Order: sequence, then C-alpha cells, then structure tokens
Amino acid sequence: MPPRTIKAAIQDALEDLPEKKLDKFRSALLDRREEPRVKMNSVEGKDYITIAQVLVSTFTEPRALRITLELLREIGCSEEAERLGELPHEPKRISVISISQSIFAHGPSAGASAGRYMSGDKHFVDKHRTALIQRVSTVPSLLDELLGRGVIKQEGYNTIMRTNQEKMKELYAGPLNACGPDEKDTFYHILNQLEPYLILELKSTK
Repeated sequence: MPPRTIKAAIQDALEDLPEKKLDKFRSALLDRREEPRVKMNSVEGKDYITIAQVLVSTFTEPRALRITLELLREIGCSEEAERLGELPHEPKRISVISISQSIFAHGPSAGASAGRYMSGDKHFVDKHRTALIQRVSTVPSLLDELLGRGVIKQEGYNTIMRTNQEKMKELYAGPLNACGPDEKDTFYHILNQLEPYLILELKSTK
C-alpha cells in the first residue's frame, strides 16, 4: 500500500478535530502574519477537506505540513499533532543525543563533514537568526536539549519570559552569542530534529 500524500494526512488530522477545535484551527490559520496569508473566504465555514486543499495550494505540501503541526499545537491539539508528525511522510529523525555526544566527544571532525553548518560565510543558525527567533515554536524542548547537552547553563539563561520569541531573543543575545562553532552545530542538530520542516524551508532560501 503506497504511503499517503501529505494533503491526505493533513485532511485526516483535521477530520478528527471536534467542530470547536476546527473553528479554532481556522481562526489560528487566518491570524498568521507570515506571507502568503490565507484569505478568510477560502476557509471560513469550509469543511476539513477544503481547508486541507487550501493549505497545500497556498504553502506547498512540506510547508503546509509544518504549519498544520504548529497550529495544532497552538490550539492545544498536541496529541493530534504528534500523530500527524509520526506518519511516514515525516522526514527521518536523527538522535540529537547521539550526534551531540559525538561532536563533544570527538570534536568537529566527528560531525557531518567537518562539523560546520555554514551558509556562505556565516553559520546556519547565525544567518537565519531572525527567522529562527520569529518562527521556532518548540522552544521549551529546545531549551531542555541545550541545557542537557551543556550548550547553555541554567544560571546563564532567563527562562521566565512570556513568549517564544522573547525566549529565542534571550537565547541569541546571551548564551548562544558566546557559543563556538561546535556548540552551534549541536544547536543546529537539535533544531533539525524539533523543527525539520522549518529547517528544510530555510535551507532552500538564498
């Protein structure tokens, strides 16, 4: 049996939502400030099939999947997001812990090709700083991984912040600013696990 398309998977995930949750999903989708934006008349009062079609036609399948996962988490449907994210279309995930241990234990040569994730003359996480601050949605998990791997220290980071963007700004302004290339490689690997579609999208930009 061939794997389902991303559109079919999104459609199935939205079909499982109660009507009130589907209304919240529509509202959250319309509230997005990033371009391209979805027009109200394209989803207002529409069923899950139409909404899935609009998502894919507006954003392309990979980005539509990432946005659907973000919005499901935003409206409190974490279980639905988890099920959608575990389907076969999800990019193969790698072990953050094993990669991080390899980098710290053996130095930059143990990471992928010299352990440097450069984009031009800048490290990937520096070049895409603004986008990552604005768009990373799994900040609590990201911080847990960074703390666990010793990339940042609890006393050097203020976790009492109101929004994900504020937390990411604090991370960049403080601990990450002092990190070397190896630690930034680890940061990149963690992001690639937690936000695979965002990283894929940023890698395709120039």
